[in-house]
Amino acid sequence: MEIYNVIGIMSGTSMDGIDLVHCTFENNDGKWKYNVNAASTVEYDEKWRLRLSKLRTQSAFNFVRTDRYFGEYIGILVNDFLKKNNLQADLISSHGHTIFHQPENNLTTQIGDGNAIYGTTGIPTVTNFRALDVILGGQGAPLVGIGDEILFSEYDMCLNLGGFANISATLDGKRVAYDICPANILLNRIAREFDIEYDEDGKIAEQGKIDYDLLGELNAIEYYKLPFPKSLGREWINQSFWGIVRESKIDKKDKMKTLIDHISGQICSNIENLSGENIENTKVLVTGGGAHNPVLVDFLKNGTDAQIIIPDNTTIDYKEAIIFALMGILRVKNSINVKSSFTGASSDSVSGVLHGNFSKLI
Repeated sequence: MEIYNVIGIMSGTSMDGIDLVHCTFENNDGKWKYNVNAASTVEYDEKWRLRLSKLRTQSAFNFVRTDRYFGEYIGILVNDFLKKNNLQADLISSHGHTIFHQPENNLTTQIGDGNAIYGTTGIPTVTNFRALDVILGGQGAPLVGIGDEILFSEYDMCLNLGGFANISATLDGKRVAYDICPANILLNRIAREFDIEYDEDGKIAEQGKIDYDLLGELNAIEYYKLPFPKSLGREWINQSFWGIVRESKIDKKDKMKTLIDHISGQICSNIENLSGENIENTKVLVTGGGAHNPVLVDFLKNGTDAQIIIPDNTTIDYKEAIIFALMGILRVKNSINVKSSFTGASSDSVSGVLHGNFSKLI
């Protein structure tokens, strides 16, 4: 039996903060189990939130400097996290924070310099999980399908309601994964118009009503007609989505309610298409920040006959970080951690860049 203590780190497009999770993984003849020993989310202060949101328009020098500083920041957070919880780690596996995601232009970029993380912590570190897949012609997203397949195989589908809604499912004997639509990144933008960071418990949406003109425009967006694999990025929202919402003259509460209906409708349609005739027995695990929004969850439950399963809060909030921790181990073991069936790449890959001394892990 192989045992690894790993820190998984995730920063999502909704910019809520940095998720850190310390997991113990056991590998017994290819069968993986995990246990979460500690988990924490460090919210971004306004300085970091502004810096990350504006970085795509900054100079090359500022980009490189922020990449380095962000890696050092992650390293400091890891050191504090380990000390606070009296834990040690064999490995750090960091997703980083996405600044550019344009697979159609053969590029994707996540900052958080792995050398800086390793130099700050002294712990071997894996970063940059998406770039190789994009070079191989893939979308570079979503990547969590490998963890859904290995760690959460008791569910027919895994739905993540993060900045974007993505899903993985077993279809015709193989696991597929793709982005369905934007999610919290939209709801949080509307929430900030009310001078709050997010719509806690869906209270704003609850007060609104659906505007069917806006809903029809959103549902007609070309992306939804494309076959998977496919993925979304912040650039796409700014170019193809947000203008429709911004130009609508309806009340902000009605925008929030309409977006809830749009998100849930797109998700339920995809669940139905992936389930086929056996939808009543289809178990869908729902995680990510959106799983805490009761209005969105109710819309999902009312929109599909599938079984919508909301797990414990640790799984809701840290499932992606847990899976990236697993992906780091697979990278060190030189095992496939990104499958072409998730991304459309020309081949499966062993993705991630190594920083530090891995002799004790190999």
